[in-house]
Amino acid sequence: MSEVQDQNLNSDHLDLKHLDKKTEELLVKKAGEAKEYSYSPYSGFRVGAALLTKSGRIYTGCNIENAAYTPTNCAERTAVFKAVSEGEREFRAIAVCGDAEEYLAPCGVCRQVLLEFTEPEKFVVLMAAKSCEYRKMTLAELLPASFSKSDLSAASDGKN
Repeated sequence: MSEVQDQNLNSDHLDLKHLDKKTEELLVKKAGEAKEYSYSPYSGFRVGAALLTKSGRIYTGCNIENAAYTPTNCAERTAVFKAVSEGEREFRAIAVCGDAEEYLAPCGVCRQVLLEFTEPEKFVVLMAAKSCEYRKMTLAELLPASFSKSDLSAASDGKN
């Protein structure tokens, strides 16, 4: 039995081109709730994320630190890896929430991981502040001139 914290949103009722305000607010709320599970004894910087799949499920994640630092995993990647391990491969949006007063954006590594499973011009990133106010951008806006699987395809097409 899966222990994934999720909420199944009926995809028949979702606008696949745009997220409505209610869905955005739900994602920010779920990211804030996920932040409470953060394991951050070294930095004290708690982060939560809520990832919406094209099928309408929400997967949450929190940051998980490690004394060796490098093995630390961000909240966004935790949510993505949980979703992928459950068979999801297409994502619509993610909300990221921390304890900072400013809007919290995904790090570069998380942006790259998100790129692997999204259409960057359509994928919505909700960056929330501690107050739960948020700013909305697309992944393409956050990661311009990115390197993706299409670059690998183009490179292999040129070889004999």
